Amino acid sequence: MRALHVITGLGVGGAEQQLRLLVRHLPVDCDVVTLTNPGAVADGLGADGVRVVHLGMAGNRDLGALPRLVRLIRAGGYDLVHTHLYRACVYGRLAARLAGVRAVVATEHSLGDSQMEGRPLGAGVRGLYLASERLGSSTVAVSSTVAERLRRWGVPAPRIEVVPNGIDLDRFRFDPLTRLRTRERLGLPDDAYVIGGVGRLAPGKRFDVLVRALVDLPRACRLLLVGGGEEERALRTGAAEAGVADRVLFTGERPYLPDGSPGPDLPALLSAMDVFASPSHEEAFGLAAVEALASGLPVLYASCPAIEDLPAGSAPGARRVTGGPDAFADALAAARARGPLPRHAADAAHHYNIARSAAQLMDVYAAAVSSQQSSTPQQGARSS
Repeated sequence: MRALHVITGLGVGGAEQQLRLLVRHLPVDCDVVTLTNPGAVADGLGADGVRVVHLGMAGNRDLGALPRLVRLIRAGGYDLVHTHLYRACVYGRLAARLAGVRAVVATEHSLGDSQMEGRPLGAGVRGLYLASERLGSSTVAVSSTVAERLRRWGVPAPRIEVVPNGIDLDRFRFDPLTRLRTRERLGLPDDAYVIGGVGRLAPGKRFDVLVRALVDLPRACRLLLVGGGEEERALRTGAAEAGVADRVLFTGERPYLPDGSPGPDLPALLSAMDVFASPSHEEAFGLAAVEALASGLPVLYASCPAIEDLPAGSAPGARRVTGGPDAFADALAAARARGPLPRHAADAAHHYNIARSAAQLMDVYAAAVSSQQSSTPQQGARSS
């Protein structure tokens, strides 16, 4: 089977790095097209030996990108097209159908209750999404929560498949030597209690809640924010105004998989943390929280379908926190008082092994291709 993945961009982000990890584990000949921003994950895919094409799309209304994508799909002889993220789903589904490929799968990575990839869920966004969704074979939801949101939006239930995000457990296994070296490299004192946050520095992630919570915690508590984004300046300003600037560390973007980038990667940074906190109240999955569980960290979260969709007890070190800075300050203080947990991967992390996710996705691929093949002779019979 030959498959083409179409994604909006390939900068450092959860959906982008999930794509790279999936391509590594899918028993399929895969190429990747990025509509825009061939960033660090594009470099990583190239290092893995994957062909990556940058379509050079200028913006959401660059309709000239559509015929370019159609030509590329036709030339590639693909059996299946798999789209990721909103813009790529809209353009990719249509391009695949125009190129004659009817096996079209889309993964919905980030549908929230009020936004999708930072877009407010207005009538226009919903209408365009639903119109293009009909052109595909099926839509993959990364959690049961997202599947329910899709159904409420109007996507027919039989067209929805739940395939959770996956992680490479070996990459996130805790290593005490890595912890020691990473903390030394970050300049953290020996007695520092490190609160970690991972994700794009955007308003919806609510990392300002952690900055303000730090004010009510002992000076030994430090906040380590892993990620980049437009909110970094505001977070730095807020930390300075709160008098905790010297206790907040910003690492910038860090890859999930080694790609030659300088500095510690995400697994090493997780090893340096003592607790993981996610104050975002509208997550589609909660990949960073699962990775933290794989590193054996206690996890405090406002929203995490990946944990909430599992049976009780799957993540004994995880706790849901409702409220703002005061609530997180109390929860963080309590976690510190309880002391460190054994740094073993929680059952929840094992549930989301990437090999299992890849196998589930292959079942979706097989059904889509089989449906396309079975429909071809029927079309011929009708035309004869």
